[in-house]
Amino acid sequence: MNASTVSSPARGIVLLLAALSFFVALDSTAKHLSGHLPVPMLVWARYTIHCLLMVVLLAPSMGRQMLRTRRPLLQCLRALCLVLVTVLTMSAFRIMPIAEATAILFVSPLLVTLAAGPWLGERVGPVRWVAVGLGFVGVLLIARPGSALPVGGIALAGAAAVCFAAYQLLTRVLSPTEHPVTTLFYTALVGSLASTAALPWVWEVPPLSPVDVLMVVSLGVYGGLGHFLLIRAFREAPASTLSPIMYAQLGLATLAGWLVFGQWPDFPALIGIGIIATAGVMIALQARRDHLREVVLRRLPPSARI
Repeated sequence: MNASTVSSPARGIVLLLAALSFFVALDSTAKHLSGHLPVPMLVWARYTIHCLLMVVLLAPSMGRQMLRTRRPLLQCLRALCLVLVTVLTMSAFRIMPIAEATAILFVSPLLVTLAAGPWLGERVGPVRWVAVGLGFVGVLLIARPGSALPVGGIALAGAAAVCFAAYQLLTRVLSPTEHPVTTLFYTALVGSLASTAALPWVWEVPPLSPVDVLMVVSLGVYGGLGHFLLIRAFREAPASTLSPIMYAQLGLATLAGWLVFGQWPDFPALIGIGIIATAGVMIALQARRDHLREVVLRRLPPSARI
């Protein structure tokens, strides 16, 4: 994104907060439904309805461009990583509070920081190393011995964070050459196909009330609208402005856990959530400083660069 494509940072922030609200609504609904409905069914609904929404709303204007990609295998691999994130996260929500599970998932940018050096050739730097250390201290405060959190839930959320880090790394690899809507469509399409293929092996159909049906459908609506607004947000404002605000989702998830499920993190876990958010913001702000430094250096004549 360059300056000419940035329309309104304020509008971008509003769109991002709306997207994060949809993501928290998705997580909260999935947590509620997973108490009496099978997770594979919820995953199938989340991706299939998302895919149908994209076909109905975007295919008429974009046509084959939605499928046009230079790297189909990487697109599919990235999408499968997100499917695994969804399966693992919904399974974690089933047995542990949404705030703590979301916080552990948000360790993924720290894992990306560790992997970006050897895999992408990026310089980590002291600020990022400190942020990574702080982030893992935050995880230890949440998942400390003696806490009421189930070990299985912590393991599921931790595995989701690893898969989410792989998803983010693949997104970085694909973003220079791929249209964001195409990437989003492959996410929905592969997720729908993969979850549909798994249905004969894992499908259980308990009795569904009309409210259950509406809530299951809403999973795909929340996911589709959330990602659409996320794309629109990054068209309105630069990533350096929006990345630190992504951690508002931790606050929204904590609030949703309290209001919807009556679950409030204990004091050490609350401190851990705050530390993880702080570490993530540190990494985002350092990335912003690095980007600004590169922009300035590119504008200098070669003789003036140090």
